Amino acid sequence: MALPSVFTGTPAKVVGLGALAGAAGLGYAAGIEVRSFTVRKVEVPVLPAGSRPVKVLHVSDLHLTPSQGRKRAWIASLAALEPDLVVNTGDNLAHQQALGPLLESFGPLLDVPGVFVLGSNDYFEPTFRNPLRYVLPDTGQRNTSSPHLPWKELKQELSDHGWLDLTNTLGRLTVGGSTLAFAGVDDPHLEYDDLGAVRGPAPADADLRVGVTHAPYLRVLDQYAADGYDITFAGHTHGGQLCLPVKGALVTNCDIDTGRAKGLHRHPKDSRPGDPGSSWLHVSAGAGTSPYVPIRFCCRPEASLVTLLPGS
Repeated sequence: MALPSVFTGTPAKVVGLGALAGAAGLGYAAGIEVRSFTVRKVEVPVLPAGSRPVKVLHVSDLHLTPSQGRKRAWIASLAALEPDLVVNTGDNLAHQQALGPLLESFGPLLDVPGVFVLGSNDYFEPTFRNPLRYVLPDTGQRNTSSPHLPWKELKQELSDHGWLDLTNTLGRLTVGGSTLAFAGVDDPHLEYDDLGAVRGPAPADADLRVGVTHAPYLRVLDQYAADGYDITFAGHTHGGQLCLPVKGALVTNCDIDTGRAKGLHRHPKDSRPGDPGSSWLHVSAGAGTSPYVPIRFCCRPEASLVTLLPGS
């Protein structure tokens, strides 16, 4: 049986077709998908029976620069979702002048109850890195020598608007008639997390117990689950950022498995609702990239609307 012509042509032709396909894929990733913002919606049955549903807007990894007009408009549009609570899991900034545009984009969302932690890219100005590192295992190297971004001002602004700063601390909010107890840590990717500061049984008198972290490192997820937190919100992974069709993420930039690089899952991985020491985990694929590698493939930039529902 004759092979298709693509396989019987000259090596130069095959290489040329491969290069053309690669260029087309890169053009799509850098010119289209990276700006194809979306809102992913999930429901989680975690509230006590009879509770009113609570809509949580989970935003993460915006990596905002002042010139990103389309991203800023999309962030502003999220207020139309009318969330009851905003959970911000860090990496908001990617430029020294991004704080003002970020706050302007959040707009009415700053009047909604919220909680936040920071990520490494809130602390340190981004630097160029080899794009191949995005598909290679984590080397353990961290960018802590570049200039600081205005992270202190970011924390102050968000706190002044009433959002709870969960940097290595505990907190509470009443949202939609339900009492939510929170535990949060500073960025585990930089090893800034102080798990001892939030260790201990989650409050039994709260309607829901929520863990918050920028990066979903297993040491953090394990402690939250063991302490009785019902759900943890995290970001950092970018959902893999450069993914393959069907297979999905190739890396997570932390020690969580690639199968849980984004979306709603259980932790520990194979546990079930009702198992002792088991909880839900929601990982945002985020909405940004490094300004030096502005590409996403098979992983659209996102925010998530997580609706908390009464359990059975």
